[in-house]
Amino acid sequence: MQAGNSSQNAQDGGNEAVIAVLTNLPDADTAAKLSRALLEARVCACVNRLAPVESEYWWQGKLEQATEWPLLAKTTRGQYSAVEAVIRANHPYDVPEIIAWPVSQGFGPYLAWVRGEVTRAEQHKD
Repeated sequence: MQAGNSSQNAQDGGNEAVIAVLTNLPDADTAAKLSRALLEARVCACVNRLAPVESEYWWQGKLEQATEWPLLAKTTRGQYSAVEAVIRANHPYDVPEIIAWPVSQGFGPYLAWVRGEVTRAEQHKD
């Protein structure tokens, strides 16, 4: 694929719109396993395992603090439910953070690559 210099609105295309999905894990090994599960399920094109972060949050009436490892998956709006299902099936938390937001703008060839990988995976599931 030849990369051009154009950016494009990533929200074009309804279910083909590119989204980013974030979740946090309690340790690096669990993050690596979930990243691999998402990719092997072919529900996203790419997963970034980010550097650990310090999280503070309320849980069961108490203020908690934990080191967590974020995962950022790039997929399409149409695959959100499948991504959520894989995360829920492989996540150790009772109530995992699973949030998604649209990629409003991006490098056109990259967005096309994300869409292409997800579409290719959907076509080979039969």
